[in-house]
Amino acid sequence: MNLSQQDWKSQLEADTNAVILDVRTEDEWNEGMIPNAILNDIYKGQGFLYRLEELDKSKNYYVYCKAGGRSAQACAVMNQMGFENTYNLEGGFMNWKGDVAFPEE
Repeated sequence: MNLSQQDWKSQLEADTNAVILDVRTEDEWNEGMIPNAILNDIYKGQGFLYRLEELDKSKNYYVYCKAGGRSAQACAVMNQMGFENTYNLEGGFMNWKGDVAFPEE
């Protein structure tokens, strides 16, 4: 499901069963990420799928990339794999107005 920036952020803040999933590359991730996100680069192909298999399908996944395209693809793949609740951030990280964190060195 696609959510606007505001809806994604407000729904995320109220969700006690949320996981934030960043599907960008590690280089993009290192330039800043949404706090508490986990990285799973969709360009890794089979590696991306393996990491998805390890995730708890009962959680609600808030997925983002740079502009919203890769994360929409990721949500579609996750839905096919049995994830029921995936939320794509429309406009992606480049339009994000919320807090930004940087990965630990």
